[in-house]
Amino acid sequence: MAKSKNHTAHNQGHKNHRNGIKRAPNQRHVSTKGMDPKFLRNQRFAKKHNKKAVKVLQKQQKAAAAAAVAAAPAATKQ
Repeated sequence: MAKSKNHTAHNQGHKNHRNGIKRAPNQRHVSTKGMDPKFLRNQRFAKKHNKKAVKVLQKQQKAAAAAAVAAAPAATKQ
């Protein structure tokens, strides 16, 4: 008796294209493995201090918004 068929790719390409072959999803965080350690160290400090600046900026914006809300009723009374 002849050996049975072990493998075929028949119709697989058609099935794959029925719903379209999608691109692989982008990674949320790119790996830093193998990158220059000096660069990575600097990046870490830059991110850390950028967070501080963002907090200060948010505090200033919140104070400005509160001042604008306080000034709004005075402007409507005139």
